[in-house]
Amino acid sequence: MSEEAIRLVTIGRIFRRRWRLLAIVAVTGALFGFGVSLLFPPKYTASASVLLPGQWEERELLTQAEIATSSAVVDRAAATLRWKGVSGGELRGQVSAKASDGNIIKISGTAESPRRAQQLSDRMAEQFVGFAARIAGDDKESDAATGPEALRQKVTETNRRISDLADAADPGQTVESVQARTELEKLRTALQEAMKKLDESDRATDKAGMVVMGPAARPTSEAPPTRTQFVVAGALLFFLVAVIGHLAAARSNRRLRGEAEIASALRSAVLGTVDVPGDRTAQRPRSGGSRTRIRQVLGLDTQWDLPAPRRSGDEAGRQIRYRRVCARLREKLLAPRRLLVVVPDGDEIARRAADQLVAEAKGDPMLRVVDVSVERPTVPDRDTESGAVVVLSAGSWTAGELGGIAEACADGRHEVVGVVVAGAVQDRPARSAGRPAPSAAPALATRGQATGGSG
Repeated sequence: MSEEAIRLVTIGRIFRRRWRLLAIVAVTGALFGFGVSLLFPPKYTASASVLLPGQWEERELLTQAEIATSSAVVDRAAATLRWKGVSGGELRGQVSAKASDGNIIKISGTAESPRRAQQLSDRMAEQFVGFAARIAGDDKESDAATGPEALRQKVTETNRRISDLADAADPGQTVESVQARTELEKLRTALQEAMKKLDESDRATDKAGMVVMGPAARPTSEAPPTRTQFVVAGALLFFLVAVIGHLAAARSNRRLRGEAEIASALRSAVLGTVDVPGDRTAQRPRSGGSRTRIRQVLGLDTQWDLPAPRRSGDEAGRQIRYRRVCARLREKLLAPRRLLVVVPDGDEIARRAADQLVAEAKGDPMLRVVDVSVERPTVPDRDTESGAVVVLSAGSWTAGELGGIAEACADGRHEVVGVVVAGAVQDRPARSAGRPAPSAAPALATRGQATGGSG
């Protein structure tokens, strides 16, 4: 299986086994987003368009868009609006402009109400057009000698002077005639330059004639981010954080699952593995209390990262595993065979396996089950027992916790003679009445029920 498929399986397992927790986290995130939205009042955005006639290059349009939001235009708009407590510097962050196709500058204004947003965008468009026209007018006044009317007069005078010189010029090759023709060429050159400047002035005049394309439309909906967007973003953010937290916790999980690792932590050998019919809920602690009930409701009382329990064999197969463990214990111990069965507190699967082991032992060896807290492990002092056997479920405890149990056994002068690893399995459904079992099955089932009752 590829690494990507493994990730998908892991995420799917989180959704299946932690859906209650994820739902509560998402609702909490939605409430958080709603609370954040209360800190940001709703905003509305309106836009006004200004048409720039004539031919414009892209960089020129970008320059005009920058001018539209310059401090000079914003300050003039703030002065005309006369909003109490609002200066041009504050409005600078509420306006924007961008160039679009068709030589159009779109000026947008954002405010806390639709009416104010509309007023702001309209005033900005008006002040931009006025500021651009004022710039064009200042250029004409500062250089009146090259204005359109002056240039036209100069062209007229030059044409008349050329005509006079042409009439007075001598067609001969005298010095005077050569000088006259030279002067005539100079005047013609001056005329061409004057005409060129006149054309450029006409184009600049056409560009200065900007037009506001009607008033801005009053907005009917809030500008993003809206309250709904805050709520959705909060729920999604918390949901993703919860999923990532589960993945990070699974990556840093130190609980031992392999038999070799468990045996090494307890400094002993594994005597065998046994099956316990049930499901993942068998891992739930037996103690009550509000905290435990809350963990059960949220699904935190079971481990989500353990694989689903495999399907079990029949009762006879499970009993054989327990009998083999008992046989190995008899081989290890001398008479009288008395052992302490140590079970980590809260490990319900291990507890059920220990009870079944006692039932299958039938007093040989004689087993006494004790629950040991993994937080502060304490094992009863040695009395008549000749050692201890630890029964636990795989994937539930870390090496440090198991090492603490091993040290507690040593403090109580109990040698850990072996480890039994218990695992939850799915019990097979009962056979239907129309399908009889094999001949040996009833005897084994009856014996298993009697044994279970003695335990």
